[in-house]
Amino acid sequence: MTPIWSEEAGDPDGPLVALVHGTMDRAAGMLRLSRKLDHRYRVLRYDRRGYGRSNPHDGPFDMPAQVHDLVSLLRGRPAVLVAHSYGGNVALATAALHPELVAGVALYETPMSWTSWWPGTTAGSVATAARERSDADAAEVFMRRIIGDRRWEELPERTRATRRAEGAAMVGELTDLRAHEPWRPEQIVVPVIVGRGTRGAPHHVEGMARMADLISSAELVTLEGCRHDAPTSHPAEFHHLLVEPLMARVGGAWA
Repeated sequence: MTPIWSEEAGDPDGPLVALVHGTMDRAAGMLRLSRKLDHRYRVLRYDRRGYGRSNPHDGPFDMPAQVHDLVSLLRGRPAVLVAHSYGGNVALATAALHPELVAGVALYETPMSWTSWWPGTTAGSVATAARERSDADAAEVFMRRIIGDRRWEELPERTRATRRAEGAAMVGELTDLRAHEPWRPEQIVVPVIVGRGTRGAPHHVEGMARMADLISSAELVTLEGCRHDAPTSHPAEFHHLLVEPLMARVGGAWA
């Protein structure tokens, strides 16, 4: 089993910010956002279990394991958590179980796939259905839905093999998320900012509005012209509209 890979950058004396990536992504997907933060914060990035430099991993890939990894990396240090997609549920579950370690949460287009209204036609839903063939096939189905067939087929063979090898993590975490509510709204007592893009999928647009309604401390923010990949495609807007307002609400060393 490969250990969880992580790195820290930025101001060694600054307050801690931890970046949590989504399904079939890795810490590199948060790098452009990290560079917007590391001039005044200590920024932690990591590859979640089963992805990137934390693969191969024997699992499990359920939410308790994801929370355990993040808490271990925090090492008792309170942090603001900034998360994308599935990573938002890791951040909220950590805030629910360890409020002493989480000063605030900013998340973007986080799935609510355990709910009855969540559609069965999302990339994650279609991909996990393909697990009957193999976890690797499920990962390929997911990637083709996200980046398109042509871009997938243009990837180097080694890259495609690497992504297919991450299928066990993808299937494990998304299957668990559909079956188990990862956090309850009343458990979230820290400031939260919930983001969505005007070019996001309808289920994410609706989901973020519902999540903001459920969490009493949440504020909903919309990023104009952004799709699901906003941390990579629009890091400046993400920082200005989600992260900076959260830091102001958290206050203290983060403000």
